[in-house]
Amino acid sequence: MPERLTEMLMDTWTPLIILWITVLPSIYMAPVNQSHVLPSGSSTGLKRLTEEQRVLNRSKRGWVWNQMFVLEEFSGPEPILVGRLHTDLDPGSSKIKYILSGDGAGTIFVINDKTGDIHAMKRLDREEKAEYTLTAQAVDRDTNKPLEPPSEFIIKVQDINDNAPEFVDGPYHATVPEMSVVGTFVTKVTATDADDPVYGNSAKLVYSILEGQPYFSIEPHTAIIKTALPNMDREAKEEYFVVIQAKDMGGHMGGLSGTTTVTITLTDVNDNPPKFAQSLYHFSVMEDVALGEPIGRVKANDLDIGENAKSSYDIIEGDGMDIFEITTDAQTQDGIIRVRKPLDFETKKSYTLKVEAVNIHIDPRFISGGPFKDTATVKIVVEDADEPPVFSSPTYLLEVHENAAINSVIGQVTAHDPDVSSSPIRFSIDRHTDLERQFNINAEDGKITLATPLDRETNTWHNITIVATETRNHSQVSRVPVAIKVLDVNDNAPEFASEHEAFLCENGKPGQVIQIVSAIDKDDPKNGHYFLYSLLPEMVNNPNFTIKKNEDNTLSILAKHSGFSRQKQEVYLLPIVISDSGNPPMSSTSTLTIRVCGCSSEGIVQSCNVEAYVLPIGLSMGALIAILACIILLLVIVVLFVTLRRHKNEPLIIKDDEDVRENIIRYDDEGGGEEDTEAFDIATLQNPDGINGFLPRKDIKPDLQFMPRQGLAPVPNGVDVDEFINVRLHEADNDPTAPPYDSIQIYGYEGRGSAAGSLSSLESSTSDSDQNFDYLSEWGPRFKRLGELYSVGESDKET
Repeated sequence: MPERLTEMLMDTWTPLIILWITVLPSIYMAPVNQSHVLPSGSSTGLKRLTEEQRVLNRSKRGWVWNQMFVLEEFSGPEPILVGRLHTDLDPGSSKIKYILSGDGAGTIFVINDKTGDIHAMKRLDREEKAEYTLTAQAVDRDTNKPLEPPSEFIIKVQDINDNAPEFVDGPYHATVPEMSVVGTFVTKVTATDADDPVYGNSAKLVYSILEGQPYFSIEPHTAIIKTALPNMDREAKEEYFVVIQAKDMGGHMGGLSGTTTVTITLTDVNDNPPKFAQSLYHFSVMEDVALGEPIGRVKANDLDIGENAKSSYDIIEGDGMDIFEITTDAQTQDGIIRVRKPLDFETKKSYTLKVEAVNIHIDPRFISGGPFKDTATVKIVVEDADEPPVFSSPTYLLEVHENAAINSVIGQVTAHDPDVSSSPIRFSIDRHTDLERQFNINAEDGKITLATPLDRETNTWHNITIVATETRNHSQVSRVPVAIKVLDVNDNAPEFASEHEAFLCENGKPGQVIQIVSAIDKDDPKNGHYFLYSLLPEMVNNPNFTIKKNEDNTLSILAKHSGFSRQKQEVYLLPIVISDSGNPPMSSTSTLTIRVCGCSSEGIVQSCNVEAYVLPIGLSMGALIAILACIILLLVIVVLFVTLRRHKNEPLIIKDDEDVRENIIRYDDEGGGEEDTEAFDIATLQNPDGINGFLPRKDIKPDLQFMPRQGLAPVPNGVDVDEFINVRLHEADNDPTAPPYDSIQIYGYEGRGSAAGSLSSLESSTSDSDQNFDYLSEWGPRFKRLGELYSVGESDKET
C-alpha cells in the first residue's frame, strides 16, 4: 500500500516539479520585456533587444510569450492560475481593461480584466483537447477603445500518465507449425496508449509475457511473439493460451498496463508414419462372390491429420496378387480388398497376401525419422458355395439341312455340376427363344432334335437358349446360347427376275436384240448360280425369234427377220425354259410378251397400238397441235370482243370537281344510322316535315330552275311508304338539272324540340360576324388570345 501511494504521488507531482523547475525560473529570470507582454502597435509597445544587446548579453532561455501551459486532470479548491497578460502601456492604473476571447473563453478560461491573470475554471483532459487558441486585447476601461491590436496566443494542456495501454485488435489467434525451431515467428501484437508520445514516457510501451512460458517469448519493444521451446508436438498438445502485457512509462514502476490473449495453435506436419492396427487380418469369402465386390477392409492409422494422414495401399506379395486388388477409401482412409477374378473352391481354398500402406505426402525434413509406411498380412479363406451347372462350351454352333427329317438329331449340349457333391442335370429349351417350337431337347442327355420342317429361304438362322438345372436344387440354373444354321438344298426353280415386256419396231432389222432378260433362284449354291435357257420343244423352230445365252448369265432375245406389222399381229408370246445347275436340277417356264410398235428412224418407240396406226397419213402430231392452238386463239378473240361490248354499254358521266366530291363514299361505317349510303334519301324519310314541302338541294347550283313538286297531304299515321318512294324516284329520274344524287344525305333536320337548334352550317342563319368573343377574355390568357384572333378576322371581313 505505501508503494502504491508513492507511485500515485510521483504520477501527480512529477509533472508539477518539472514545470516548476523548467518554466518558473525562466519566467522570473527572463527580462520583463520577454514575459507575458502583449505586443504593442507602436515601435515602443514591445521592448525589444537591439542587435548589439543580443551580441553583448549572454543568451538565456526565455519564456515564449504567446504560449501558456496548464496541467491536465488537475483539480483543487480554487481555479488554476494559467498565466498573466500585461501590456507595456499599462502604467499600473486601473484604466486598462483586459479582454479574452477564443476557445473556451469565459467558460474554461477566465481573465481578470484588471490584472490580466488567466485562470482555468475546469478540469482539462489532454486526450480530449490538447490545446486552445485564444485572443487577448487591452482596451480603455472608460471608452472600450482598443489600446493595441488583438494578440493571439495558445494554451497547451500538458500530459500526465492517465491512460493505460490498450490492445484494440485483441484477442489474437495465431498458428505455427509443430516441430518448429526456437525463434520461429508466430505473430505480432500491437497496443496503443492515448497519452502524449512526445512528452515524457507516458506512451512508451514495453511488452512481456504473463502466461505461456516457456513455450513462447516476446520482443519487449516490437511485440513479436516467437517460439521459445524446440520440437513442440501437435499430437501431444495442439493449442496454447498466451497472455501478453503492455506497460507504459518504459516499463518502470508506476506505469499503467493492459493485457490481451493470444491463442496459438500448432499446425500439423507429416512427422508420423502410418501404422496398421494389427499385423494379421483374416477374411472369408464365398466362391460365388461377384467380381469387384469388397470382401474386407484394413486400415493403417496415422497420428497426423489432413493431407499428412492420407495413405495409399498396395499388395506387394502373395499367391493372390492377380486374384485380388486393394483400393483406398477417400473418406475413411481404409484399404478395401476386392475380387478381380472368379474364385473356385474346388481349385484353391485359401490365399495369403501382404499389403503395404504408404503416406502420399512425405515431408523431407522428417525423412530421417524412418520409413513412412507399414505392412500387414491378410489371409483369405474361400468357402464352398452351391454353384450352378457349367456347360462344356460358352456357346454352341449347329448346322442342319433344310430338308432334314422330323425328330432327326441336330446336335448335343453337355453340362456338369462343379460342386464336390455333384448333382444330376436336366436340360430344357427357353421357349421365349423358340416361339414356333421348331426344336426339342432330351432332358437327360441334351440332344437337340427337329420338331417342324425348316426352310432356309424363310429363315437361315435360329438362335435358341438351352437351360441346365440341378435336380437337387432347382435354383441353380445356367443358360447357354445355341445358334443353328440351316443349310441349303436345291428345292427352288429359277424364274425371271422381273416381269419383262419387249418392244419390237416394225422397221427393225434381222438379228436385232429385242430384250435382255435375267433370272433369279431363291436357293444359294456354294459355287453360285448358273442358268440354262431354252425354248419349248415345239418352239425350237420359231420363225420370228431366237435366243442367245450371254456370259453374264443373262439371255438375249433376237428377231429373225424384218417387216413386222401391227396390222398383221400386234403381240407375240415367247415361252422360255430356265434350268439351274443343282442336283437334281430345277427348271421353270416363263413367258416373254413381245409387242410390235411404230418407231422413228432412230429406233425410238412412238406408238404401239393399232388405233394410232389407222389415222390419216396427213395428220401428224405437229398438225394436231397447230389445230388446237388455232381453236384457243379464236376463243381468246371472242372473250375480248364481249368484254369491249360491255364497256361501251356503260354510261359515261362527266362530273366536275363538285360532283366527284359529292360521290365520295366512306367505308369505315359500321352500318345503319345517318351515314348509311343507300340508294334513297333516308333523311327525308326520317323528317316528317319534309314530306309536305320541297327541300332544295344544297350540294350543287343547278343551271336550270327546277319547279318544286306539289307536296302531299300530311297523313299522320297512314303514310304509304312504297308510294312515297316511287314518287320521289320518278322525280329524281326526270330531273334535268343534275345527275342522280340518290346517295346524298341531308343533315339539316335534327328533330323537333331541340333546345340547341340546328348545328348545320348549311342552314345557319347567323354569321360569325354577329358573334361577340369578348367573353373568352375571362377564361384566361390563352382564350383571350383566341378571342382577339377571331375579332381581328371579323374586322378584316367587314373591311
